Amino acid sequence: MHIDEIQNGIVIDHIKAGKGMELYHFLHLDELDCSVAILRNVNSQKMGKKDIIKIDSVLNMDLGVLGYMDPDMTISIIQDGKQVKKFHPELPEQITNVIFCKNPRCITTVEQEIDHIFKLTDREKGVYRCLYCESEAKK
Repeated sequence: MHIDEIQNGIVIDHIKAGKGMELYHFLHLDELDCSVAILRNVNSQKMGKKDIIKIDSVLNMDLGVLGYMDPDMTISIIQDGKQVKKFHPELPEQITNVIFCKNPRCITTVEQEIDHIFKLTDREKGVYRCLYCESEAKK
């Protein structure tokens, strides 16, 4: 199999095997008008198996939320065929409409138009709590 290198875009690497399609849908990559390659179950010395996503376009999106999904991912920014930046996403301080509050008494279950906002309360354990009712998010 041959996947061409990208000239300008993003490579998301070290995705847990089987999670690539979930990430694809979460980032709405199906709505893009550019080439997107999803490699599933790629052999990896470090992980055994992994997924990789290559996006052949520079995107203006918040990649910080990927830190909530999997902080072990690696994100590489490619410009003119060269990697110009490589990083692991960190846990964001706040995430909106990624986690949904399960508390039946929370205002978000009554008022459908309210955003589900969760704040990071324990970085070490990766604990997020609802901004409105303080319920802990379950992964």
